[in-house]
Amino acid sequence: MSIKSVKLTTAEAIVRYLIAQRIEIDGQNLPLFPGVMGIFGHGNVTSLGHSLEMHKKELPVWRGQNEQGMGLAAAAFAKAKRRQQILVATSSIGPGATNMVTASG
Repeated sequence: MSIKSVKLTTAEAIVRYLIAQRIEIDGQNLPLFPGVMGIFGHGNVTSLGHSLEMHKKELPVWRGQNEQGMGLAAAAFAKAKRRQQILVATSSIGPGATNMVTASG
């Protein structure tokens, strides 16, 4: 058996990993990460927005207005799903990114 190498960007590898994560709930095979909330700017240096756009059917993206709102929405989604599914949240690097952590705690 041979292992085949595939060249990917970091962003593409992250997106493919998120899509591949599955969970079984009541006999249904569902995505662990059913979506992404994001604010894309200068700090997303891995071209994550482009990779997410290429896979928007498998991993939909909703644009957040601010990091705190995304953190609160992601936490509420996880609670509504009884912590069996979770949303991914991403933002550009900067002081606003810490607001996601504050909101989700």
